[in-house]
Amino acid sequence: MPLQFVGIFLGIIVLYLISCIRILYEYERAVIFRLGRVLPAPKGPGILMVFWPVDRMVRVSLRLFVEDIATQDVITLDNVSIKVNAVVYFRVTDPMNAILDVEDYKYATSQLSQTTLRSILGQVELDELLAEREKVNQRLQKVIDQQSEPWGIKVSLVEVKHVDLPEHMKRAMAKQAESERERRAKVIHAAGEFQAAEKLRDAAIIIEEHPMAMQMRFLQTLVEVGSENNTTIVFPIPLDLITPLLPGLTNPAKAPRAGDDKDST
Repeated sequence: MPLQFVGIFLGIIVLYLISCIRILYEYERAVIFRLGRVLPAPKGPGILMVFWPVDRMVRVSLRLFVEDIATQDVITLDNVSIKVNAVVYFRVTDPMNAILDVEDYKYATSQLSQTTLRSILGQVELDELLAEREKVNQRLQKVIDQQSEPWGIKVSLVEVKHVDLPEHMKRAMAKQAESERERRAKVIHAAGEFQAAEKLRDAAIIIEEHPMAMQMRFLQTLVEVGSENNTTIVFPIPLDLITPLLPGLTNPAKAPRAGDDKDST
């Protein structure tokens, strides 16, 4: 009988030791509380012994966490009401602080991200948020990282995912974009007219130096008109026939006026 009790006792001890074995993955660390007091350093990875009920183990993952920041109602610096949501990437760098200094580091980081998102976006204008989002993301990451550092949390990235604008702001921005494109079109058209005028001026100078060029241009115009399927009739008139009439047409002051003979008499 005593041998049987000894065997049972040894079997219980073996089962107890087996139940105290814990295996931690490479990305995990264990914070051990022994009689309510934390051990100096976290344990793991690998195999370790947790002698319950004396010891209590809290697992902490060192992998990157991705936390979605709920949609927040924000009023920007230029008094525009928008809805913004974002995502924050963080990891635990100090398991001891993450367990001892804050009750739930995931929930605390999420709430800190929400309040910081409302605070920072309330200090920027809408145009800055839309045009310089990368700068706003860096500012958010810096502020959240500074405030969560005492908890053993490292915030590596914060990204604003979506900005929901009111309908009247969308219409106003669409009108602004349309007006901007019309302005660019008018500027480009005016620049084209200016360049065309410069080319016409250069062509006029060349034609003035070479009168035969005007005749060649006239013949080219006839060819272009004749190539189309139309009923346009062109009567070429030699310039020699209308040359005597040109001085009177170009200088009306020198042309004789009615009543000049009567005045002279």
